[in-house]
Amino acid sequence: MKTYSMDAIRNIAVMGHGKCGKTTLTEAMLFNAKMTDRMGKVADGNTVTDYDGEEIKRQFSISTALATVEWKDMKYNMIDTPGFFDFVGDVKEGIRAADSALIVLSGRSGVSVGTENVFRYAKQRGVPIMFFVNKIDDDRADYQKTLEEMKEKFGKSVTPFVYPIREGDEFKGFVDIVDMTARRYEGQDRVDIPVPDGMAEIVAPLREMIMEAVAETDEALMVKYFNGEEFTFDEIKQAIRKGVKDGVIYPVYCGSGQDNIGVRSLMDGMGKYLPAPSEIEEIARVADTGEPVELVQSETETTAAVVFKTIADPYVGKMSLFRVYSGEVKGDSTLYNPNKDVNEKIGKVFNLCGKKQLDAKSIKAGDIGAVAKLESTKTGDTLCEKGKNIILTGIEFPQPVLSMAIKPQTKGDEEKIISGLNKLMEEDPTFTITNNTETKQTLINGQGEQHIDVIISKLKSKYGVGAVLEDPIVPYRETIKGKATVEGKHKKQSGGHGQYGHVKIEFEPGVSEDMIFEEKVFGGSVPKNYFPAVEKGLRDSCQKGVLAGYPVVNLKATLIDGSYHPVDSSEMAFKTAAAIAYKEGLKQANPVLLEPIGYLKVYIPENIMGDIIGDINKRRGQIMGMGESDKEGLNMVEAEVPMSEMFRYATDLRSMSQGRGMFSFEFTRYEQAPSNVAEKVIQSSKNKE
Repeated sequence: MKTYSMDAIRNIAVMGHGKCGKTTLTEAMLFNAKMTDRMGKVADGNTVTDYDGEEIKRQFSISTALATVEWKDMKYNMIDTPGFFDFVGDVKEGIRAADSALIVLSGRSGVSVGTENVFRYAKQRGVPIMFFVNKIDDDRADYQKTLEEMKEKFGKSVTPFVYPIREGDEFKGFVDIVDMTARRYEGQDRVDIPVPDGMAEIVAPLREMIMEAVAETDEALMVKYFNGEEFTFDEIKQAIRKGVKDGVIYPVYCGSGQDNIGVRSLMDGMGKYLPAPSEIEEIARVADTGEPVELVQSETETTAAVVFKTIADPYVGKMSLFRVYSGEVKGDSTLYNPNKDVNEKIGKVFNLCGKKQLDAKSIKAGDIGAVAKLESTKTGDTLCEKGKNIILTGIEFPQPVLSMAIKPQTKGDEEKIISGLNKLMEEDPTFTITNNTETKQTLINGQGEQHIDVIISKLKSKYGVGAVLEDPIVPYRETIKGKATVEGKHKKQSGGHGQYGHVKIEFEPGVSEDMIFEEKVFGGSVPKNYFPAVEKGLRDSCQKGVLAGYPVVNLKATLIDGSYHPVDSSEMAFKTAAAIAYKEGLKQANPVLLEPIGYLKVYIPENIMGDIIGDINKRRGQIMGMGESDKEGLNMVEAEVPMSEMFRYATDLRSMSQGRGMFSFEFTRYEQAPSNVAEKVIQSSKNKE
């Protein structure tokens, strides 16, 4: 592959809702650029960017993938990102490496929740945006309605650059509004034609909209516009480039990725109007002080790159995808990782097109490349020359929202599961694994059920380990509400020394979670040297309550009397006597079950607030407050909800809000469980015995 200057490179994240046709559009671009000899199909599992086994099986994108497109002396690094909510981490990785976003949406379904989400990610990243209305040849597609939806959601910057020509219900071509030319399609062949009769009136106001946007980019052009003078094409092109870069123009193209219609015009538009890497400002920070510093993007500067994605392959090993911002990353060199304060040996570097590796001597500023087997570098880390001492902006990944317990299908595979999950976490930082020592469960925490299901499938296909999922065990607690004074006696005679321990203990509610032990023994009925054994017996017993076997909290135990034998008494005997007293004492002291309560914050559109509040009430939640939030366009509901009611909340909220809702949930305290809940938990515990 030839080397391109920074001005000839475009790094473009292809984003959109699931099933809108991003991967198919990328296939059409590769075919048009003669990078492939035929267009692959998602349904056939032979596309360039959906090459992973899970993607082929499920027929949708799971991971961000790179497609290198050489088009008219330019190089487009097309970063194909997933569209479903569970794989948002890969979307964040893709947009981190991009200088602009191509948002794809269906002309049939219009603006969907996923479209809104990726638009928000692009705005947060501050990259220019271009739209492609796909599936325009569908007889149910409505371009005008889609444009109106886009303007309503994304503002007046939405600017159509083309308008479809339809004859009856059939799509026949489109008018290029910028240069007022028209093209007609016969299959994939396109023919330049005059603007059809009647179309000029339709597109004239749209062209006027473009001219207004052009005028607003420069004072001289504004004067020319008000004087009624025509802009030259070069003035229009330069002004559009500036408007797109500044975020005041979002060009809109249309066509069909599947039938490769309108794609070449889109590709021309990307080269003409989207910014080159050298035009984008990149802020880094000094590694030692954290002070922000603007990075000069140039091939002549010292090297600085950011790793935006990691691929874990059981055969090839770890592969790191990186975007170079200055200088160049050479093969067989050494770079410094300031995030980890280590030097990294750089082996062979290459370009990627799907899973195909294209050899390269070096990856220069503005370009994207890959390298295998970096020792310490993870996703989001910076690679630079030792003296540069800067850290590029990393990637802020969402926190996991759903937890499931995971265990091996085959006993003894616990270590294999943990090893496989740790390798998968290298390429997917949006899930974590935790070990709950209390419930003795390993928990996998991810972005949703589909996300966790894919991880389990990858464990099997990549690392040969079968796993099953279960609901996490709720960490209930037990305590007492009343008082009881009981005796515990352990007496055993079996020739020689026997065993004798006798205690009288008063049990009552304590003021701290940890058990409080006191002694008020008079007259030496229990020698002081046995007090620690009594306390140890009680503390060990507190690990298991008398109702359902959960740990006991807020308990006070006072040793008030007892007796001992000068020969047969021992620490073990008094420890056992204390345990006997504990079991009987707690039964008599009105034991109750405590359930964990968490604090929930839900961010949702105002129009579904009533549904969300109703659902929280069904989960036995108590509303604590509601109102506007700092999340754009969303309201907030705060509530306290039992943890046992929240296992599937991520899935349920996504369904209720059509993917627009977000939430956070954290444990706050324990409180007494209602009798019907306690009965179920106690019965379930008995059934397991």
